[in-house]
Amino acid sequence: MSEPRWLTPHQADVWAKYRRLRRELQRAQDQQLQQDSGLSAADYALLAPLSESVDGVLRARDLGAEVGWERSRLSHQISRMEKRGLVTREACADDARGSMVRLTEKGREAIDAAAPKHAEYVRKLVFDPLTSDEAHLFGDLMDRILDAVERNAR
Repeated sequence: MSEPRWLTPHQADVWAKYRRLRRELQRAQDQQLQQDSGLSAADYALLAPLSESVDGVLRARDLGAEVGWERSRLSHQISRMEKRGLVTREACADDARGSMVRLTEKGREAIDAAAPKHAEYVRKLVFDPLTSDEAHLFGDLMDRILDAVERNAR
């Protein structure tokens, strides 16, 4: 058995900063969305792809894949959003076992009202601190890391 490849002190520091960034960015996003629109980050995560889809409707399994959620989490979140009138669930014409999730008019109004402030906040937190070249490099680096994650996912 080979020796573990431990992180160098610099790598450990970068990894700790990444974990902190991920946690704090999520907290900031949650807080901004709740204060500015009354939506949760989970609401926004589902409303955004629905608002970008043809006719505001997606198959539930495709929506779950888009946000990377397990079926039970997706189902519970959709149920909460249905109760608030943001989405509806419909039978899938192609598959009796599947369901479709449709953005309601109220859901469309909610995402349309939330998106501009959310985009501005993302710009303020993530892109304004970087030069244009740094933002491009950041994107390239994320592509490389995502590729490694997807190739090595277990």
